[in-house]
Amino acid sequence: MTDRDVFEYALLRVVPRVERGECFNAGVVVYCRARSYVAARTHLDPAKLGVLDPAADIAGVRAALRAVEGVCLGGADAGQAAGDDAGRRFRWLIAPRSTVVQPGPVHTGLTADPEAEVERLLELLVR
Repeated sequence: MTDRDVFEYALLRVVPRVERGECFNAGVVVYCRARSYVAARTHLDPAKLGVLDPAADIAGVRAALRAVEGVCLGGADAGQAAGDDAGRRFRWLIAPRSTVVQPGPVHTGLTADPEAEVERLLELLVR
């Protein structure tokens, strides 16, 4: 039997017009405490974005999604969160906010490979 660890994840939703509440999934953030692992993978579908808001700032939404990936990486790309551990960066990213890119609820699971889990969830729930 393979050792599996608990992980948490949240979907990243794009809400182009916050007042309307319409959204679609554009990424996933995965955190595994036992492995001090946090990562995000994103995929923006410009056609979906255009359906919900033809005037949406595609480059701005892409930049916001890349920023989430940067916070997960830590280091200089994480900005003020650069010195925080993986858990603190995850908790900061999943905090509720009223912006174009918003985290969804947190879910849990078991995994032997958090890196593979990020890719699996991206394919299953985003693409």
